[in-house]
Amino acid sequence: MRVLDSLKAILVAAFTVILCAAPAHAEWRRAESANFIIYSQGSEAALRRQARTLELYDYILRARMGLSLDEPPYRKLPIYMVGGRTGLREIRPNLPSRVAGFYSPATEGIFATAIRDQDMDFLLHEYFHHFSFQNSSAGNLPGWLVEGLAEYFMTAEVRDNTIRIGDFNRNRADWLMNATWIPLEELLSKRPGDLTRDSHENTYYPVAWLLTHWFMSDDARRGQLQAYVAAVSRGADPVIAIQEATGLTLAGLRGALRNYTRGSLQIAIYEVDRPEPEITVTTLPRSADDLLLLGQRLKVGVPDEDRAATAALVRQKAARHPDDPFALLQLGHAELHFGDPVEGEAVLGRLLEREPDNVEALQLMAARQISLSRNEGEDRTRRLVQAQGYLRRAYAADPEQYYTLYMLAQVREGAEGYPTENDLLTWRLAFDRAPQLPGIRLGFASALMEADRFEDAIALLTPLANAPHGGGAADAAQTLLERAEARQTPFTRDEIDAAQDAAAQPAEPEPADPSDAPPPEDDGEAETGPEAP
Repeated sequence: MRVLDSLKAILVAAFTVILCAAPAHAEWRRAESANFIIYSQGSEAALRRQARTLELYDYILRARMGLSLDEPPYRKLPIYMVGGRTGLREIRPNLPSRVAGFYSPATEGIFATAIRDQDMDFLLHEYFHHFSFQNSSAGNLPGWLVEGLAEYFMTAEVRDNTIRIGDFNRNRADWLMNATWIPLEELLSKRPGDLTRDSHENTYYPVAWLLTHWFMSDDARRGQLQAYVAAVSRGADPVIAIQEATGLTLAGLRGALRNYTRGSLQIAIYEVDRPEPEITVTTLPRSADDLLLLGQRLKVGVPDEDRAATAALVRQKAARHPDDPFALLQLGHAELHFGDPVEGEAVLGRLLEREPDNVEALQLMAARQISLSRNEGEDRTRRLVQAQGYLRRAYAADPEQYYTLYMLAQVREGAEGYPTENDLLTWRLAFDRAPQLPGIRLGFASALMEADRFEDAIALLTPLANAPHGGGAADAAQTLLERAEARQTPFTRDEIDAAQDAAAQPAEPEPADPSDAPPPEDDGEAETGPEAP
């Protein structure tokens, strides 16, 4: 008997050791720095490294573009670093298998998502676009140059206080060396989505990077690039303009680029002499494990056929955290969008009793009233007054929220005397805080057109119309731009909402790594790969 008791004691002790040695619960952490809010279930040390890299990348972009180095942003960019494609699909269940991450300018939240243990090229590429729109750096740049600059800067390598810019991405180099290039006339005149041949689409980014690198590596050629951009901005044909700026025919330019791939790349090296970025890391509540990524799915939306299942999933996971404010927010959000809107209002009402200044809850309640105001038979005025009440509370709690300002501008559409100077100011404040959001840009431009300020509307619309990955939003901007140039009527609210819904979908997927999208075998144009010093 004593032997059995001893054996039991040994087994209990062994199981205790096993249980204690089990991996710790993977908590979600939140790192906040000057320009970013990053969420991750990785280690705190890795999260701090990623935040530091992004801050130094932002710094070098500002330095290279002559912008203020210390001016705080209107809004910090949220980034969700997930463990793999399963995490990406928590937000977008139907995402293609080769996607490494995505950037989503959704009405309820502009954010980026990436796989945390892969290189940061994709994230740096997308942040360049976000940064360019925020700081009006894209301006009237041709589409290929917008993408070429994003490709050029995305290879930034941060080591301690040293930043190297100008190296090559192996995947892009493989395409350059082993595939037939997109004709330069197509690169110069079309967006990626306009290309009809896979071979041209696959080499759009590599050749855009190469042409940009060729220009950026030499002072004289940088001057030629500036002359080319100025000419295109004045309306010149981009194919003719680049030949006049460089003094080369397209065949001569192609030959110069071929020769450039055989030499050593010019790498710009910067030593950063600045205080270390301040980074604060906190641990999120357990409810984030179940609902953080699902909450982002609610913001970007799901297909109609998946709405009921999404609401049911949120109900199931929120039930595990009945008194948690974050869980109540996601539950109310899901019910409003995909489930029982009346129950959603009740859930958010309970949350606001506990947290009267919960900005997201107030915004959701306002959006509900605005949506109801558009239904036939509704008392539109009463609904909009209720919406304005919620929005005033949200604005008082945080006056920098673009979504609050956007809805404050929307509720005035169609009112007598619209747009007043105060209406245009509200649109301007919303736009300054979220120029990446097509709905705000199109809404502001439409208000300017109603005020007969067509030239201002044209300046506002041109960058979106030129956006290489603008998709439906870029097409809408082009349509509205043509109306502005012809002094015609602006968009309706339905047209603006349709363009915004299209823009909330992720851009063309980026391969996670070179092996995910291998270039073709040698087709007779192979060259020696570019070398870095």
